[in-house]
Amino acid sequence: MTKFLAKFRRDEDGAVTVDWVVLTAAIVGLGIAVLASVSGGVSTMSGNISEELVQDISTTF
Repeated sequence: MTKFLAKFRRDEDGAVTVDWVVLTAAIVGLGIAVLASVSGGVSTMSGNISEELVQDISTTF
């Protein structure tokens, strides 16, 4: 039993997996934060472009 516990303590495979899960969660969280901060500006800009296009079309015809 002591050999098993000593081997289990030295084994680092699980620690590497946890590291990758934490890094992946951080990247996903950062992506969501960027998306949330940029989405308002993109929505406003697309509305402004739409209004300009409607005005250009109405003055052309």
